[in-house]
Amino acid sequence: MAKAFRSDHGLRKIGHWIDGQTVAGDGVRFGDVYDPAAGARRAQVALAGDQDVANAVAAAAAAFPGWSRTPVTKRARVMFRFKQLIDEHIDELAACVTAEHGKVITDAKGSVQRGLEVVEFSCGIPQLMKGEFSEQIGPGIDSYSLRQPLGVCAGITPFNFPAMVPMWMFPLAIACGNTFVLKPSERDPSCSMRLAELATEAGLPDGVLNVVNGDKIAVDALLAESRVQAVSFVGSTPIARYIYETCARHGKRVQALGGAKNHMVVLPDADMEQAADAVLGAAYGSAGERCMAISVVVPVGDAADRLMQHLVPKIESLKVGPGSDPASDMGPLVTAEHRARVAAFIASGVKEGAQLVVDGRALEVDGYRDGFFLGPTLFDHARPGMRIYREEIFGPVLTMVRAATFADALELVNGHEFANGTAVFTRDGDAAREFVSRVQVGMVGINVPIPVPLAFHSFGGWKHSLFGDTAVHGAEGVRFYTRLKTVTSRWPAGVREGAEFHFPVIK
Repeated sequence: MAKAFRSDHGLRKIGHWIDGQTVAGDGVRFGDVYDPAAGARRAQVALAGDQDVANAVAAAAAAFPGWSRTPVTKRARVMFRFKQLIDEHIDELAACVTAEHGKVITDAKGSVQRGLEVVEFSCGIPQLMKGEFSEQIGPGIDSYSLRQPLGVCAGITPFNFPAMVPMWMFPLAIACGNTFVLKPSERDPSCSMRLAELATEAGLPDGVLNVVNGDKIAVDALLAESRVQAVSFVGSTPIARYIYETCARHGKRVQALGGAKNHMVVLPDADMEQAADAVLGAAYGSAGERCMAISVVVPVGDAADRLMQHLVPKIESLKVGPGSDPASDMGPLVTAEHRARVAAFIASGVKEGAQLVVDGRALEVDGYRDGFFLGPTLFDHARPGMRIYREEIFGPVLTMVRAATFADALELVNGHEFANGTAVFTRDGDAAREFVSRVQVGMVGINVPIPVPLAFHSFGGWKHSLFGDTAVHGAEGVRFYTRLKTVTSRWPAGVREGAEFHFPVIK
């Protein structure tokens, strides 16, 4: 594990990873890292100042010339070794996620596995970086294209997936020949530090991957840094918009993934038992702290009452407890402040007239009275104007909005400002095909509640769920972390005429 420091309170101190080693940083500001299940501080994390960020960027900039000229096959070998090390340490990484985020251990391990898939995809970088060639486009003239790295890239990642989302970014960026500065969430920073250690052990040269822990000060320093060429971000829509607009002012390439309000449409012909199980896991897995969580279920016609008959008993039987307990279906929320925010949304739903069918606010977990727990919550008969429908709650709150017809359900989904993911549950292939064709959402599932694509496809929503022109990982990720260069060549032996002063044309 990364070199540990100790605070005056005896807590472990988490520093930064710069130029291949752990550094304490400027030592001016620190944030608390909690065990969400116990509600107790477990560490303090250094919050980077401008100089810490400048040091990390300088290390990345110094490493870029050598790394970008490293043969692509050698870069791929580092990725292969990195993949092997993650495989060997996957239980350790999952335990780290659970300890600082709170999600149950099976969910934590699954999230590490989904990040690992991007590393596996990055191992194919020799094929992914291949350009195109056209011979004899004119007399003695050939044309070909190259994809070349950008330089120093940065990633700003959220608290809900402290291993997976960083691995959506830096492995592919680095495999493409860039160097990288990662700014993970200060709420659960240890996983990123451990990944940086493993990458170094895999043979990554010093300075190619750097980690600065911090808050908005670190973010703003990265956005203003002239040496940073591109920024990747995953988080809430207001911050995504801020990242996008700030990067645009500074002339940086940017992909900024924002919030979500994912709808699951259930048609009357659907298997209601299957649909209930699907929405249960999609709404309450990871305590709803997922940008792809199903937070709105839209039953059509008489599907609503039949779905409720299956769904309510399943919700009431969910086992909520510490993520380290294999019996737990759902763990705590990440902080006390976030728990209070989610509880305020529930109060808002009650005030605005939605029917509160299951209320998770009174939940207490034996032995963990100070933990940040909030039980699964279900609203019925919600309306589109309510806050619990309009806004991203990011907690274990499921809202049911009933629709009379398929057309009404589709209009409801398309009318929302967020368009990250959606799903339709039905046995009707024609209805499913129509839904896929007409729905205005970036990722769509047919009888799949959380349609997160595998690493060789790309992840990204529409509307206010994505700012920028490219999604993450897959082919879109390669395009984001490289720039196209097209070369047209003619060698002296092919030059038979004198100077030409007109615009080049093919005769």
